Amino acid sequence: MDVKKYLQAARLRTLPLSLSGIVVGSFLAASQHVFDWKICALALLTTIGFQVVSNFANDYGDGIKGTDDHRVGEKRLVASGAISPKQMKTAMWVATALTLVVAILLIYSAFGKDDFGYSILFFLLGIASVAAAIKYTVGKSAYGYSGFGDVFVFLFFGLLSVVGSYFLFAKHIRIPIFLPAISVGLLSAAVLNLNNMRDRTTDKKVGKNTLVVKIGIEFAKYYHYYLIIASFLFALLYVVVHFEKTIQFLFVIAYIPLVKHVIFVVHNKEASELDGELKKVALSTFLFAVLFGLGQIL
Repeated sequence: MDVKKYLQAARLRTLPLSLSGIVVGSFLAASQHVFDWKICALALLTTIGFQVVSNFANDYGDGIKGTDDHRVGEKRLVASGAISPKQMKTAMWVATALTLVVAILLIYSAFGKDDFGYSILFFLLGIASVAAAIKYTVGKSAYGYSGFGDVFVFLFFGLLSVVGSYFLFAKHIRIPIFLPAISVGLLSAAVLNLNNMRDRTTDKKVGKNTLVVKIGIEFAKYYHYYLIIASFLFALLYVVVHFEKTIQFLFVIAYIPLVKHVIFVVHNKEASELDGELKKVALSTFLFAVLFGLGQIL
């Protein structure tokens, strides 16, 4: 087995984006003095596992459907023949099993034997996360092929990631934390939208009806601007409502590269050039998570 090929299929560059919600949720827990390093570490490992499962499933699903045959950007392993569909499917299920084991350890660390109801709830959320990761591109009813990918990314990368991780620490929900959770969700959706703008032509040819394919590139650009602007406004609202010190506005720094990114998208005419912007938005989202979090505890 060529480990390097599977590491490539795992697309490690996508991990900072997937971890952003856990980072925000953990910092918010620290600001309320309920942080636990063990829970944080297991939550990060669980999220990494879910992301790897998603990437394996995406490589497998798009590969067997021919979606990646002429894709722009990083090559996919099933489409290129480097890994067979059977091998990738096996890797996907192995990653799923390992991730669920870590998720169970996380749930036990957070709730122990006493809060059995919460344990069952979070285990079901874990199963739902796996199902969402796989069904994005796998199967005839793959929701990534019908324009619902943005909704699921918003829910799982934003709301569930931030609010769920906070609940693991605190065992309760504070309504205001939905504001930064929405910010992370919107930025995550912006990354997917950018990816879909880049792949619009090839996606349309193979019948992958992403939101971009449905609404067209011009409206997709406006949608992209709204996602980024709205993410800033929700985070700003949280800070204004909970204002105690100026350093809480530290997260604004993360939007400097995003402003440059929006200007680039405004003037962009060649879809392939958007590939380089994906990393910028993903890393800016992670930077936002860190700076927003630091602003809450410093």
